[in-house]
Amino acid sequence: MKRSKDSIGAVKTRFFEFCDSQNPMRLQCGTTLERFTLAYEMYGKMNAARSNVILLFHAMTGSQHAAGFNPDVPGLDGRWSEEMHEGWWDGFIGPGKALDTRKYCIICANYLGGCYGSTGPASLDPATGKPWGRNFPVLRVSDIVDSQVRLLDHLGVGKLHAVVGSSLGGFLSLSFATRYPERAGIVIPIGSGTETTMLQRIMNFEQITAIEADPNFRGGDHYEGPRPDTGLALARRIAHKTFISLEALKQRARDVVVSDAPPFGWYAMNSPVESYMLHQGVKFVSRFDANSYLRILDAWQWFNLLAESGAESYTDLFSRCRNQEFLVFSIDSDAAFPPAEQARLVKALKAAHVPVIWITVHSDKGHDSFLIEPHLFAPHVSQALQQG
Repeated sequence: MKRSKDSIGAVKTRFFEFCDSQNPMRLQCGTTLERFTLAYEMYGKMNAARSNVILLFHAMTGSQHAAGFNPDVPGLDGRWSEEMHEGWWDGFIGPGKALDTRKYCIICANYLGGCYGSTGPASLDPATGKPWGRNFPVLRVSDIVDSQVRLLDHLGVGKLHAVVGSSLGGFLSLSFATRYPERAGIVIPIGSGTETTMLQRIMNFEQITAIEADPNFRGGDHYEGPRPDTGLALARRIAHKTFISLEALKQRARDVVVSDAPPFGWYAMNSPVESYMLHQGVKFVSRFDANSYLRILDAWQWFNLLAESGAESYTDLFSRCRNQEFLVFSIDSDAAFPPAEQARLVKALKAAHVPVIWITVHSDKGHDSFLIEPHLFAPHVSQALQQG
């Protein structure tokens, strides 16, 4: 991605080290973490009251690097590929942009369990000095949120001006808003929903089995041998077809040259779309960890907003949010989180008498529209942040 002339420029990842044996973070699975690291980036400056902070949750395979240019994050074993150098939301963050760094301080952290500097399965287990691998704790969406609340506490941030999350990050934004209602002002879930859909559950399961079937996966303890690249690449291809519309997929693939060499034994690829999908998997494995992928998918599979928030119904749940303001985005061509999912969320918010605006973006790009078409979202985001 070419850097825009109004990019915020060079940035660096920061690291928050949580260490508290007296008050460890308790996970939903029942275990505790006395220490963990969160990699995060910050854009703009906090005001004196620390009331202008926006917490941004990335999507499933995103990172803390949301804006600007960051050519290196140390200790990632080559995963910080060139593809990662440009911020994934650079079109949204910066002076005069939707998340205006002249007014707001934006914080984005890599998920606990991730692989871009936060503690995850590829990190060293302090008890053994080797990667956690299969022994890394099971995570839920609320655990990832709780870890970032520890970061906010560390930074002295009480109530957020806004919490924003796209795709899976939208789940996290809802978890934050309902479990810490006094700490959220404006809530902006983009292309997300309230629960794991049946189609998502099936596709996530396909991805999980693709990785675990790779003989190099070895149950998750593969760090001293070959990586399970075949399984991880297949998982990525399974998911990728829902990120973009079929028309956009056709357009992206039309200039891709089909390989003359049949990579699958007897089968010879005969369409550019096959080469395109093969390439998506191959380039992905260089930048992501298979165990992190599985931990995050598992959190997605088990996501239960009511159970994790201790509510009996959605009306009960969202009644906590009556002092918040919601801006909900749908993308009309979204196959990953179709508009029916946002309709369900908006209906629940209205039933709980929560102020909500619902915007449907019309795009032929599919789910990825939230990444590549800032002009369709920015005016509405800017207005909501100014009114909050």
